[in-house]
Amino acid sequence: MDDALTLYAWEGINRKGRRVCGQTTGHNLAWVRAQLRQQGISPGHVRKKSSALRGLTPPIKSTDITLLTRQLATLLKAGIPLLQAFDIIGEGFEHRAVRELVQGLKQAIAAGSSLSEALRKKPRCFDELFCNLVAAGEQAGALETLLERVAIHREKSEQLRARIKKAMTYPIAVLAVACLVTGVLLIHVVPQFQNLFAGVDGTLPGFTLQVIALSEFMQKAWWIVALGVLAGGMGLRHFYRAVPAFRRWLDAGLLKTPLAGKLLTKSAVARYARTLSTTFAAGVPLAQALDSVAGAVGSGPFKEAIEQMRHDVSTGMALNQSMVASGLFPRMAIQMTAIGEESGTLDRMLEKVANHYEADVDNLVDNLTSLMEPLIMVILGSIVGALVIAMYLPVFQLGSAF
Repeated sequence: MDDALTLYAWEGINRKGRRVCGQTTGHNLAWVRAQLRQQGISPGHVRKKSSALRGLTPPIKSTDITLLTRQLATLLKAGIPLLQAFDIIGEGFEHRAVRELVQGLKQAIAAGSSLSEALRKKPRCFDELFCNLVAAGEQAGALETLLERVAIHREKSEQLRARIKKAMTYPIAVLAVACLVTGVLLIHVVPQFQNLFAGVDGTLPGFTLQVIALSEFMQKAWWIVALGVLAGGMGLRHFYRAVPAFRRWLDAGLLKTPLAGKLLTKSAVARYARTLSTTFAAGVPLAQALDSVAGAVGSGPFKEAIEQMRHDVSTGMALNQSMVASGLFPRMAIQMTAIGEESGTLDRMLEKVANHYEADVDNLVDNLTSLMEPLIMVILGSIVGALVIAMYLPVFQLGSAF
């Protein structure tokens, strides 16, 4: 929601004489009452919502915007007028913030704004790429077609993002479980063996002494370790967001790692091809389209490369040659781009590139998932086995002494 707008709760009577109520956003009380009258509602009680209550409303997610876009494209292709389509969409959402967003868009359009102008007033929900594509559809008289393209683009992007998240979450989950098991063993199990060894004469093995020392430390300072890990993670996240040089260094390093690098490269190429295909097919000039793609690709090195490609294309260089010069794009993507440029079917070739690399990402995630399952057993087995061996070494020594 825009900062200049305020949330109001209202009650009134519609054209059929029925009492209705709802919430809407507006600049002031008089503006809200005027908008309600334009909708055929005689406003009764209208009051400003508390900012504390507004803070409890769950935020609008990217999936909500994608669903809204898909529904709007479907209704417009069915011949339903835009304002009526917003009424139908608003009634179908249970999410209060989305209903308010739809109502705000409808009010802006009813007041004389175009759809793209109304969308630009909600920058937190609709990015520049979304607004540019809708504006191109309005200018070409093919709004429903462009909205369908935007819906497909967002659906594919979210599917790709979900697959990447799944691939990255699995190793983190393994590490977390390993740390939890190790902590439980060190804090609760090892002390039991330590009490047992206290009455035994002789020197304990060095490995056992090291494990006992680690156990004693964890018993006294486990909370310091936990806070340190939490603070380190939050600090790293903040540093990544706040320091561009560190972000570029980390992104470039991840692209060079054996498994994650391949996955991140293919996903970045898929996002690049999908976004550029969608914008170029909408009639956006190639240099301008690359400007939108740079912000949507999601990788620092690829973003810098695409910005340089935009400069190269604007000076007359072919897109495929600029891709070669970047050194980041696979040969298959470059060749398909060259074919598209020569045949005048760049948007279709880029769409094929996106489909190919999205399928590759799916296969890579499935392969990584299948490989991680035995790896989990190896990691957890190694940790538990090492602790068990450390605790039973003194027992073995005692047995050999007799």
